[in-house]
Amino acid sequence: MPKKQAAEAPDLMRVFGDLVRCETRLYNGIGRTLRSEHGITTAQYELLLFVRERQDCRVGDLAREFAIAIGAASKSVDRLEASGWVRRRPNPRNRRSSLLSLTDEGRQLIDAATPTFEGELQALIAVPTTGAQLADLAATLSLLRRTLEEAGVGRPLG
Repeated sequence: MPKKQAAEAPDLMRVFGDLVRCETRLYNGIGRTLRSEHGITTAQYELLLFVRERQDCRVGDLAREFAIAIGAASKSVDRLEASGWVRRRPNPRNRRSSLLSLTDEGRQLIDAATPTFEGELQALIAVPTTGAQLADLAATLSLLRRTLEEAGVGRPLG
């Protein structure tokens, strides 16, 4: 009886390249649709969604979630605020920070853009994969993200 051959380990350089290029193409493709239909970028959509989903969100929370520097998060919030989509209010527990919330216009924008975003995810991720492939991908990415975050890998300086 012939021996069963073990599956060959994937080329990690290729895995890395595929993962990064896939993320870039997804981000850019979704961003193109969001910009043409709603006038926002993928990054703006993600920030607005994060603020909508979290009560008493702070700039530091955004920086931690998106692995960006505090300064970059603050400048992003400045742009969202200047567009009329987010407001800052004093944090009663810490005068050095502000609490973020969506304006009515910001809430309307994120509510209108969410079906577009979800439709793009469906078309670009769910359609070309099977349910089992998507479940495996989700579990693998969740494990990798959790491992990297727990190890502090990729945390921005400053």
